[in-house]
Amino acid sequence: MSKQQHISVGKISGVFGIKGWVKVFSFTDPRENILTYSPWLLKKDDETKTVSVVDGQLQGKTIVAQLTGVNDRNQAESLMGWVIFITQEQLPNAAKDEYYWSDLIGLQVETVDGVQLGRVDSLLETGANDVIIVQGERERVIPFLQGQTIISVDLVAGKIIVDWDPEF
Repeated sequence: MSKQQHISVGKISGVFGIKGWVKVFSFTDPRENILTYSPWLLKKDDETKTVSVVDGQLQGKTIVAQLTGVNDRNQAESLMGWVIFITQEQLPNAAKDEYYWSDLIGLQVETVDGVQLGRVDSLLETGANDVIIVQGERERVIPFLQGQTIISVDLVAGKIIVDWDPEF
């Protein structure tokens, strides 16, 4: 049985009001999607705790949430800085030709000619398009343009085929 993979989706960044609501910095897109996942696994240092989302909303540009067992401002303040995780199973299945970044990290990257470039270390959103950061004998930044630089993604084989000059 494989260990359940946890995905960081946000962080508790502050308190909201006096009834225990927390402000949430969300990594999801759109930001308010974080409220659709429950329970949350909260982690800070070596501590973890599981909480359910009772209620939540977009409050201006901020996400605020009410969590089980957090009923006053002091309890909410004690959660500041905790990172919010969910399990891989809580995510909806990605549509065809769409991928979660967490699925791409660690995949082997090779060119259409079979030249090994390394593994996906991370991804960046640049505004124009996402890019994969590939760590091999050196670091490469490759635009994630399906049908152009990205020829195929095979999650089962753990491999991405790219149309990319290995010298670049």
